Order: sequence, then C-alpha cells, then structure tokens
Amino acid sequence: MVRLTMDLVAKSINHKNRKEESLAQYLRKITHLNLSDKNIDTIDDLSLCRNLNVLYLYDNQIRQIHSLCFASNLTHLYLQNNCISYIENLTSLKKLEKLYLGGNYITVVEGLETLEELRELHVESQRLPLGEKLLFDPRTLHSLAKSLSVLNISNNNIDELGELALLENISHLIAVDNQLHHVKDLEFVLNKWTKLCRMDLKGNPVCRKPKYRDRLIIQSKTLESLDGKEIKEMERQFLMNWKASKTSKKKSKEESMTNEYAAYPHFYDFGTGHPIVPVYYNPSGKGKPKFVVLSELHRSPRNREEPLQRPQEGSNVNVSKRISHLTLKDSQTSLPIKDLLEPHLLS
Repeated sequence: MVRLTMDLVAKSINHKNRKEESLAQYLRKITHLNLSDKNIDTIDDLSLCRNLNVLYLYDNQIRQIHSLCFASNLTHLYLQNNCISYIENLTSLKKLEKLYLGGNYITVVEGLETLEELRELHVESQRLPLGEKLLFDPRTLHSLAKSLSVLNISNNNIDELGELALLENISHLIAVDNQLHHVKDLEFVLNKWTKLCRMDLKGNPVCRKPKYRDRLIIQSKTLESLDGKEIKEMERQFLMNWKASKTSKKKSKEESMTNEYAAYPHFYDFGTGHPIVPVYYNPSGKGKPKFVVLSELHRSPRNREEPLQRPQEGSNVNVSKRISHLTLKDSQTSLPIKDLLEPHLLS
C-alpha cells in the first residue's frame, strides 16, 4: 500500500522550472493534481498545495477521507472507486462544486452540510450490503436543497425518490438500474422539480409501466430529455391536448351523472348509477311502495327471473299463465306494468 505524501506528489508532477523556484514554491502554485491509480490507501499532509482546485484520487485504495482541510480552494474532488465507507472531513471545502464518490462502500449520504456551493454529487454504484439501499441524511438534503443541480444515484437499490423532492434546483437526475416501480411517485417529485431538464431512469421496473413516458412528459413542462431520448415540443403538445380532452370527457360524464341524480334526489342507486323509481302504489293505503332500479325495467326478457318462452307446436300451453308473466309478481296486486308505472291512473 502507498501513503500519499509530498514526496509522492513531487514525483508525480512535471517540475520544469526547478532552477528558478523551489519545489515548495511550485507546489503552492499548482491548481490541478492527478494521483489516480497509484494504489494509495492513506492521504498524508498535502498542506503545501494550498491553491489546489482539482484533485484526482480515483481508482485507489483509500479507506478514509482526511487531511484535506488545507484545500479551501478545492472545487473538484474525484474519489470514485476507492474503499470509502463514510463521507467525512469535508467541512473545510467551502468552495467545492463537484464531488465524485461512485463505486465505494457508502451506505448513507451525509456530512455535506457545509458544502453550500456543491452543484454536482455522484454517488452511483455503491457496494452495498445485500438487500440494502443507499440512504440520505435529511440534514444533508436540506443543506443542498438550493445548490445541487446534478445528482447521480444509479445502481443503488433505490425504490422511491420522495425524500429527494427537497432538492428544488435539480436539473439533471441519473438514477438508472434502481428499483423504482411507481409512476405516481415520479409524478410527485416532478411536480416539485420545476427546473428538471434531463432524467435517466433506464433499467427501473417503472419504465415498463403503460403510458410511463407519456405521463412523465405531461407532468413536467421543463423536461427536455427522458432516458436519453429528446422530448420534442410537438410530442408534449399532443399529449397535453390528449389529456385535456380526456379530462373534459370525464367532467362531462360527472356532470351528466349529477344532473340525473338531481332529477331523482331520493331514489338513486349509487352502486349501478341508475335512478330508482316506484313501480306501483297501493290504493288501499296498506303496505309500502315497491322500488326498483329503472334500468331493470328495460332488461331483456331473457334476463328475467322467469323468461317467456315461445310455445311449441302441439304443446299444451296455459295461456293465462303465460300472460301472467307480463305483470309484476306481487301478493297485493296484479296490475300490468303500464299501470304500475303510472299509479295516477288508478285514482
């Protein structure tokens, strides 16, 4: 294993002007330092590199983030593909804009409360314990709400995005190969992310849902690209018109139902959506009116309890029994249907 020391830094840089200035003076001036793929496991004192803006430490064996408190001018930090388990000791990096931590062992995104300038956070493909998903500390989310614009959380077993709705300035989300299942959850965050331009969700179960793409395009008026495919204005306008037409038809149907109910305010079957009307009125005053759903009176004779049958030639049919089927069966009356529906004719 290798410790990151000033000697290693000196060997890694191209110091052409050694005769004119010392190594220490040169190290104070450098702004970019590439120490990737050096088998480094520990970061030592790098305080001489006080003007460092960009530090490449990816593809090493670093287990802990430390000894970076000197780098108050650092704007880009590349730590992907190491062995880091915790995000820590970054409080001094007040100017940090881009942080790359993909391919580590991080289980909770935390410790970023002081990074008010952070615009990009990449935490994709963490090597998580079996069955676990990447979590987010609410304090970190609150602190990044106004600054973060690019977030990469791909391949982290994430099954919902609701908690990320706080990130109001997100413009680009990369969340491929996760466990997102529900379009409604996506519609919720899209309603909050009013600056979102690009979103990539390829490899999630939700992508196989009916109308998945259509629903997201309708929900977000700012989305320009979904799953790597451009959203054209003509496509969005067509879908918006389709939704408006569907909504109008639904509203018209509801109004029609309301008017139908108003005509029969006390006799309405909410199960079938049809009015209920009195079938007969007993002039003797005894007994109660009998009510049926209006639609039942128009049913085919085949659906009645005792359907009429055509008498077969040679059969001995009791005509009176057949005619009785034309009246409603009741112990108190045998009036024909016409009279039953018009009780005022009895008076």
